[in-house]
Amino acid sequence: MKIICIEGNYTSTIQVCKKRQTRMLSITDSKSLCNLQTNQESVYFNKEKKKDNCAEPVFFLKPETSILRNNQPFFIPDHTQKVIPRVNIVLKICRLGKNIQEKFAHLYYDEIGIGVDMEAADVIEKCIKNGLPWETAKAYDSSSPLGYFIPKNEFEDISNISFSLWRNSKIHTRTNTSGMIYSFDEIIAYVSKYVMLKTGDYIFTGSPETDESVNINDHIECFILDNKALFFNVK
Repeated sequence: MKIICIEGNYTSTIQVCKKRQTRMLSITDSKSLCNLQTNQESVYFNKEKKKDNCAEPVFFLKPETSILRNNQPFFIPDHTQKVIPRVNIVLKICRLGKNIQEKFAHLYYDEIGIGVDMEAADVIEKCIKNGLPWETAKAYDSSSPLGYFIPKNEFEDISNISFSLWRNSKIHTRTNTSGMIYSFDEIIAYVSKYVMLKTGDYIFTGSPETDESVNINDHIECFILDNKALFFNVK
């Protein structure tokens, strides 16, 4: 079993990602900076023209040990001072597949749930700045709290699923799958070109950007539509 995570994937991430790239790359040439920002906008955030601009999803993997189940508490690890919870709609893969055509992708998942990518934000900035892999920031133990799943056929429209994360009874992140740059089927078709999907795999389909981190004693709740699908305490 593996976890496949899509980075970003929501149109609301444009400004924050521009700032992150500008800060990390230390670009001094104004022309290069302008080109970078233009490319970012076309690649990551132009939903209607992404294929015309040869944009592709960005994904990374997490191990099984990153999963935190049964609403168990999340313990902030010693190697980070800033953990940002990034809520995702999660697909549960139900059959073996490789090089899946987009028109058949809907056959490869039968349940939809919610999960949180507990990103070590200070660590990932160092990784990006130094051109290092993201595992220490993304794939550490218990970095993926996972809630319960709902059969796909219980959703009226999977392209219009509202979901949210609440921190101490106050809204932290709220969005809708209608804001996704890449649909569920596009994600499955793309990822399966590089990684064989197996029954029991999970795909975290992306999260809107936020800079608000968690603190010890925070209480986190996640909702799909009006259903509380996940909750846990931060320790």
